[in-house]
Amino acid sequence: MKFTVSSTELLKHLQICGGAINPNPVIPILEDFKFSIRSNFLTITASDLETSITTSLEVMSDKDGDIAIPGRILIDTLKALPQQPITFRVDENFGVQITSSFGKYKLAGENPDEYPEIPEPEAVDTVSMPCRSLINGINKTIFATSNDELRAAMSGVFFQVDFDKITLVATDAHKLVRYIYSGITTETSTTFIIPKKSLVLLKNSLPDTGNVSIAFNNANAFFKFNDVQMSCRLIDSKYPDFKAVIPVDNELLLTIPRTDFLSSLKRIAIYANKTTNQVVFNIKEKELTVSAQDLDFSNEASETISCNFDGSSDEEFVIAFNAKFLIEMLGVLESDDVKIELSLPNRPGILLPTENDDNEAIMMLVMPVMLTR
Repeated sequence: MKFTVSSTELLKHLQICGGAINPNPVIPILEDFKFSIRSNFLTITASDLETSITTSLEVMSDKDGDIAIPGRILIDTLKALPQQPITFRVDENFGVQITSSFGKYKLAGENPDEYPEIPEPEAVDTVSMPCRSLINGINKTIFATSNDELRAAMSGVFFQVDFDKITLVATDAHKLVRYIYSGITTETSTTFIIPKKSLVLLKNSLPDTGNVSIAFNNANAFFKFNDVQMSCRLIDSKYPDFKAVIPVDNELLLTIPRTDFLSSLKRIAIYANKTTNQVVFNIKEKELTVSAQDLDFSNEASETISCNFDGSSDEEFVIAFNAKFLIEMLGVLESDDVKIELSLPNRPGILLPTENDDNEAIMMLVMPVMLTR
């Protein structure tokens, strides 16, 4: 089998798939890309058994065929080549020779029949949404997933498809983020959990324009956009009842400029205890004082920011949070101002942007920490 392809086009497609290759795969052949040529179209597949990515491009070939090619050496070779046509020749022993304008490079391929079967979308329900909205949803939730291996469900993002909207939820029990996109139309109502790694690969592959098709069954989710298809194994676990922890009777409302608030937190957090990351809010009608101290090293700091605070008596309201969590949340929001809904010092705070994009709604919850002064 012989085929010719643009070096830069091939590299672009390999980099899309390459994230699915694990440096220490369960079986050695998963270090390879599987190349399949049918009617002058090259389909490239990479997988780690949990996540699989397939993409395709047009080539000039003398016949159809398949080959498994080691991924790392192939990508490194193409990165070192300038834009030019390159030719692949594959012999009957799976030897691969690459010819460029500079010379020839030989590497040992493997039997493509040993490559694992990639899941196919069977008995699936399908919805479609803008790529940009799915990217937003992933960006705004994925940081809140748990790293606790004993809590498998919370290590992924919970998806709820519900007729005219799709909801993404992530939590690690200390913070929770809910993103809703209400621009879909489907007759389906279901839920599933997608692993964090799969969503990182998906986010990095999605274009800014166009739509993405999301298909799912009881075992896998499938994403299709442009010439890319991706499948991932779902997390088989029950997601916690996140609605039960969202307070609905928050009488206090703090409104504050987001960038000023974020900058202040970053400075004050330097002086906080490195174990708790505790920052204390002393809130009055027109000002918020953010303070922190680390008694072990006699470090302390405080700053005052202008704000609007509604619903409180003349007395100041005092509550403490983990600065790291708030910084993460504020960093992914985009509105000029943010609102924080509060009730009692021992109940969660609800962080909301003052403005949302069309068909989108974002809510972030952060648990308070016990005041230690």
